[in-house]
Amino acid sequence: MSTAVRPPVPRPDAAPGPWGEWPLLLLSAASGSADAFAFLCVGQVFAGVMTGNLVLLGISATGAGEHGVVIRVVTALLAYGAGVACGAWMEGRPKWPLPVMLLAEVALLATASALWALGPAGSAGGRTALLALTAVAMGIQGRIRSTPTNYFTGTLTGLVGRAALRSWGRGDLWVAGRLVAVAAGAAATAVTGHLWPGAAAAGAALLVENRHRVRFRHRDVPAGSREPGPDAPGRGRGDTPA
Repeated sequence: MSTAVRPPVPRPDAAPGPWGEWPLLLLSAASGSADAFAFLCVGQVFAGVMTGNLVLLGISATGAGEHGVVIRVVTALLAYGAGVACGAWMEGRPKWPLPVMLLAEVALLATASALWALGPAGSAGGRTALLALTAVAMGIQGRIRSTPTNYFTGTLTGLVGRAALRSWGRGDLWVAGRLVAVAAGAAATAVTGHLWPGAAAAGAALLVENRHRVRFRHRDVPAGSREPGPDAPGRGRGDTPA
């Protein structure tokens, strides 16, 4: 009597290969870089952290906060929503490969970087256009990734909760690395903006491009697919969007 051999069930805390996680660190750093650029150079708003923008919108509704921030906040919210819609469209009907969708994000960030470096963003309208380009790029990134790389409240909450319960897995080191990466990306952009103002917007585009090269070179992802990380839904480590 023969018995069927069942394939081994992967452990929830099993860490994926390095080429599955390094790109997430690059995207997280790009997110921190984009938000730092928007906040420091464009005008005290965020390109990817919509929770913070909603708080700023509520503060502005009372008459408090920086003058003129309402227009920038609304621009960021609408542009991010447009980026999410574009990401859903690219991922859905045409089923573009992930590297191609990332190239669309790179193009938007590179355009914003070039406009900033050339200097036409001295006016309020120019800065608003830069914010819109960056927020659309962040919306695309947020939509086409199952593992969060531009909102981290849920990531931090899950990580600390598992630490409190002493249930950390090996993959949680990569999750913690994404939190470090977003802070490092923001810090790098702040330093670059201080030492070389014209290159302040370039960091996010370069990081996403490098992430695209790593993924494309080692494991291309079919259209419409998702790349589960160590905290992906269904593996006991799901994040809640912030």
